[in-house]
Amino acid sequence: MAINIKEIAGAFVVLFAILDITGSIPIIIDLQHKTGKVPALKVTLISWIMLTIIYFLGDGVLSLFGVDIESFAVAGSIIILAIGFEMTFDITIFKYDAGPKEVSSFVPLVFPLIVGAGSFTTLLSLKAEYQAINIMIALALNMLFI
Repeated sequence: MAINIKEIAGAFVVLFAILDITGSIPIIIDLQHKTGKVPALKVTLISWIMLTIIYFLGDGVLSLFGVDIESFAVAGSIIILAIGFEMTFDITIFKYDAGPKEVSSFVPLVFPLIVGAGSFTTLLSLKAEYQAINIMIALALNMLFI
């Protein structure tokens, strides 16, 4: 179990591309206009915790609820599609004012934008190629960027 810079760099680049926080900037800005505040630190910590749990428990979490990876991907895609409709047609599908402002950013930001089917399957794929310590370091570096 050795730290390998090459593995960390490889895992970092793959996770960076899949998490795509730079591509989520328009959604974050739109959400900030609707809720007034996006708790970046809280979103990042929740995302990191969830991705770490997904990495170590993997398929067990989904099978516990009787969900396969394809269904998980479809659910995330539907949420992203709904957010796209909101932004394109200036309509409200998700009610952002239904609860506390800090909680309203959980659904569009943490799930599915950061912790979605792509990050889930990517972590499971990386698990087969790289050592756990290197993947966790790459994940932590991505969370620092987020």
